Amino acid sequence: MAKGVLVDISKCIGCRSCLAACKQWNRLPATDGTGKASWDEPLDMAGETWTVIKPYVTQKDGHVQWRFAKDQCRHCLEPACESVCFVHAFYKTAEGPVLYHAYRCVGCRYCIIACPFGVPKYQWNEVFPEVRKCRFCYDPGGGFDRLGKGLQPACVSACPTGALKFGEREELLEEARNRLSASPGKYVDRIYGEHEYGGTSWLYISDVPFEQIGFRTDVSEKPVPYWTAQVNKWTLPVVGGWAAALTALYLYSRSRSQSEVEEEELAGGERR
Repeated sequence: MAKGVLVDISKCIGCRSCLAACKQWNRLPATDGTGKASWDEPLDMAGETWTVIKPYVTQKDGHVQWRFAKDQCRHCLEPACESVCFVHAFYKTAEGPVLYHAYRCVGCRYCIIACPFGVPKYQWNEVFPEVRKCRFCYDPGGGFDRLGKGLQPACVSACPTGALKFGEREELLEEARNRLSASPGKYVDRIYGEHEYGGTSWLYISDVPFEQIGFRTDVSEKPVPYWTAQVNKWTLPVVGGWAAALTALYLYSRSRSQSEVEEEELAGGERR
């Protein structure tokens, strides 16, 4: 059973304990995403910042209220980063996390372009840069492994309000459905990540519309690799068709030019 995390937006208070725990466990520097040492709220993920808390001012029942949305790698069930990586630096594990082999990476950064959530970040300031992102605290054979030891991800263990719940993905989906049915007037009737782009390991429920907290809701339920496969399957026929058409046009033009030359030579001979 693949692991996952259920995020309850209504319980998040924006304390950033998850951010601090992530940096501490993974030995990441306390920078604000620009390379400067700071505890100011990072605006977005970066090579040294793998999770951020994004604040939003929302409205519900005519009342203005703050809401906070945790953002990190969603660990897609069918990850786009893996599908476009031609050296297989990214790979999906049976446990759920999407991991990365830095030694295989050639720096093409296709993964950054392909990710529908804009997650992978490049270490632009490093001499030997890598693509960096949340690894779900899963580091098989390494020194930063928590999942392999039966522990929760660092961010989940640090959350003081229970906004993050770790477990089996299917069990978390059941938990989310139970919360929605138990409080129909509280939550939006949607589990974000259940189907979006084929489904993700990180699931979200919210008491305010997802559009108000930066989530795109007009997305496909098909995974990104499905769409790339649809395009790729037409590549050979299209290229072959163009090649045939251009070849035919070339032969036609050559034949016509040769005929015109022969006609000119024949006309010149008759004048002589």
